[in-house]
Amino acid sequence: MQYDHILIRYGELSLKGKNRKKFVERLQQNIQQKLTEFPLVKVKRTQGRMFVLLNGTEPNAVMDKVKNVFGIHSLSLAIKVENELEKIKDAALYALTNAENVKTFKITVKRINKGFPVRSQELNQILGGHLLSNTDGITVDVHHPDVEVKVEIRGEATYITSGVVRGAGGLPVGTSDKTLLLLSGGIDSPVAGYLAMKRGVQIEAIHFESPPFTSDRAKQKVIDLAEKLTRYGSSIKIHVVPFTKLQQRIFQETPDGYGMTVMRRMMLRISERVCQQQGILSMTTGENLGQVASQTMTSMNTINEVTNYPIIRPLVTMDKDEIIDISKTIDTFNISIRPYEDCCTIFVPKAPKTKPKRERVNYYESKFDYEELIQEAIDGIEIIKVSDQKKEEDAFEGLF
Repeated sequence: MQYDHILIRYGELSLKGKNRKKFVERLQQNIQQKLTEFPLVKVKRTQGRMFVLLNGTEPNAVMDKVKNVFGIHSLSLAIKVENELEKIKDAALYALTNAENVKTFKITVKRINKGFPVRSQELNQILGGHLLSNTDGITVDVHHPDVEVKVEIRGEATYITSGVVRGAGGLPVGTSDKTLLLLSGGIDSPVAGYLAMKRGVQIEAIHFESPPFTSDRAKQKVIDLAEKLTRYGSSIKIHVVPFTKLQQRIFQETPDGYGMTVMRRMMLRISERVCQQQGILSMTTGENLGQVASQTMTSMNTINEVTNYPIIRPLVTMDKDEIIDISKTIDTFNISIRPYEDCCTIFVPKAPKTKPKRERVNYYESKFDYEELIQEAIDGIEIIKVSDQKKEEDAFEGLF
C-alpha cells in the first residue's frame, strides 16, 4: 500500500458562486501544466474536490510543485480504496504509521456517501480501536492530536489522509487577466509580481537596461528573478528595453532634481505602448509609499500623469522588513542583492525632488522632442521567455 493521490482543497474559490467553475477549471489547468515533467501524473475533478493521481510517481516531488500553485488552500497525500470496511481499516493504519513523530491521533470520518452501511460515529470508534490495537505507544487525543487521520467516504471510493500541507492560497493565475511588471532587479519588484500573481494575475515583465552603464550580469539578475516567479505561474515574457540613449538625453535636458521624475514618466510611456501591443490591461510596480523620492504621494501623482492604465502597487503600505521577509520566502532575496546596478541607480541625482510639480515637469519635457528616442527604444526591444523548466531567448527586430 502507498499514497496514490494528492487531495486538493480550495480556499477562496469556494466563494465564487456562478463563476466558480471557471476558477476551478483554470486551477486544474495550472496544476497539470506545472506537472508536465511527471508524464504519468494526472489531475482530475470530482464534485467539490480535485485530486492529483500519482500513478506510481514519487509523491514528495509532486507535492513540492503543487504547493506553489496559487488557488490551493491546502493539500494532503491520500490513499484511495474501495468502499469496503477492511480496506479502509488497512489504509487508515498505513496513514498513521507512515506519519512522523506520532504519539497521539484522532479519527475524523466524513460519510458523504450515505449508502455506506456504517455511520460516521460508529466508524470513528471502529477505526480508532483498530489503530490502537495495531500500534504501540500511541494514544487517542481528540483535542490536540499529533496526527488527524481523515476518512472521506465518497460515492466512487474512500480517501484517507493523515497530514495537511498549506497551499499558496490566492486565486489561480490567469483568472484576473494580465499585467506588465516593471522588473528592475531590486528586492521590491519581484515581490510585487509574486503578490499580483497571488490575485490571479498573469504577468509579463519589462526591464530597462542602459549598456554599457549596466552590465549583462544585471540583465541576468532579472532573468533569474523572473525564473523564480515562474514557480508560481506559467512562463514569463520579459521585454528588455534598450534605454541608454533616451536616459542620457533625459538627464542632459532636465534639471538635476527633476531627472528621475522625467525618466520614470518615460518608462511608463514605453510600458503603456507595450501593454497596448500585447493586450495587457495594467502595470504593476514595486513602489512603496515614502520609501524613496520617486515614491512620495506627490511624485506618484506627477509620474502617473502620462498614463491612464491602472497601476497595481501591492507593496504600497508595507515596510521594508515585510517585503524582505516575502522575498526570502519566495527565494528572490539573494538574487536581488547581487551587486549589479540597474538603470534606476546609475543616474541618481544628488538631490531628487520629493514633491515634483506637474507643470514644471511638463515644461522641461516640452523643451525636447523625445518621441524619436522613445520609438527607437521600443523598436529595439528584446524578448526573453523564461519558464521554470528552461529559458528561451529571442530578439525581435521591429516587433512594434
